[in-house]
Amino acid sequence: MKKLTALALFAIAAATAEAQRPNILFIAADDLNNDLGTYGHPVVLSPNVDRLAARGVRFDRAYNQFPLCSPSRSSLLTGLRPRTTRVYNLQYHFRYGLPDVVTLPQLFKQNGYFVARVGKIYHYGNPGEIGTNGLDDPASWQRVVNPRGRDKDEESKLVQLTPGLQLGASLTYLAADGSDEEQTDGKVANETIKLLEENKDKPFFIATGFYRPHCPYIAPKKYFDLYPLEKIALPPPLPADYAKSVPALALANTSPWPSFGIDEAKTREARRAYYATITFMDAQLGRILDALDRLGLRDNTIVVFWGDHGYLTGEHGLWFKQNLYEGSARVPLVFAGPGIAKGQASPRLVELLDLYPTLAEMARLTPPTNLEGASLLPLLKQPQAAWDRPAYTEVRRGPTRPGYSVRTERYRYMEWSDGKDGVELYDEEADPQEMKNLAADPAHAATLAKLQALVRKNWPSP
Repeated sequence: MKKLTALALFAIAAATAEAQRPNILFIAADDLNNDLGTYGHPVVLSPNVDRLAARGVRFDRAYNQFPLCSPSRSSLLTGLRPRTTRVYNLQYHFRYGLPDVVTLPQLFKQNGYFVARVGKIYHYGNPGEIGTNGLDDPASWQRVVNPRGRDKDEESKLVQLTPGLQLGASLTYLAADGSDEEQTDGKVANETIKLLEENKDKPFFIATGFYRPHCPYIAPKKYFDLYPLEKIALPPPLPADYAKSVPALALANTSPWPSFGIDEAKTREARRAYYATITFMDAQLGRILDALDRLGLRDNTIVVFWGDHGYLTGEHGLWFKQNLYEGSARVPLVFAGPGIAKGQASPRLVELLDLYPTLAEMARLTPPTNLEGASLLPLLKQPQAAWDRPAYTEVRRGPTRPGYSVRTERYRYMEWSDGKDGVELYDEEADPQEMKNLAADPAHAATLAKLQALVRKNWPSP
């Protein structure tokens, strides 16, 4: 009888320990910048990101390591910088050079979690590869779901503002007929909710990858109706001599510059469409958060909401990503759940690279020893805590012309081709729109030298 009692007590203790392991709900939005209500945008409606931030910690200065889908996601999911993963484009897979790397979801899978992906977490072409595995990593998951909605079938109906550009990198939109759940992101929410329902009694790591607001900007018409064109502001005007004040490579990813040559009316149309898709994506996020509450999972689930990189909508005369300005390097990042402060914002500089060690520590898992980020747990407990780590972002203009950037509390420094193709320095306190390049100003020579030294340390010469 004593033996049975001991076994019963052991089983109860094991079940209790299992129940205490935190779940992870890992939610990504594709090409989402910080145009959100919780970040102070005056027009964009994002009630569900806002309510998540209201019960967690919002990072006001979070930065990606390479503002392009595959390099950024590969860095985040391996915990390694692009210089280590060697992922600089949309074709190279990190396992070509790092076959034995243990990814973030793979770590959870190795430790007894149910691990699944719905939608875009690793890279695949949006919209071309919607419904496929794309450039996925099979070792990371036990289950994958690749939804495909009516948006794929209605691409012939798109309004083309830049008809000469490839669909996945163009200003095109559709105010669609039908319901949310017919769209790919509506199906992403449906499938995520199913996984939550099926696995609510076991520890899980469920990754949800939304496809919006990535172009083409497609959402049901009711979301466009929320944004009358006359309420859509234009980007800040550029100084008359602006192009002469910055390196040519800084503006090279939008051609023709500025803004593909579109006029103010089309700029407003494109911005409205981008905002509409943000609000549509946000509504799908809300359905998932509602399901989390309905299933009684909120108190033991860490929710992480992140964007893979920033996105410009005409600022600097630029659109999309692949540049080093604040709007491209900065990302939305929100944590909520057990052990996390509630309704607070952290002003500290953090990197997407930090998500891996953070979640490993919060789940009490032992991560690989070579991770290049830092756990954010101290900031999740005390968002104002001391923190002294700069943020690094890079891009490529061909194989021999890299762009490197370092962001500190006050400044952003950028250099192209190790400085041979120009440098930039911005005082983010005095000039948050980054309009005045201070690199040649003698009064800032000491700051320039200090930031150049940080770049040399992070990207040492071969």
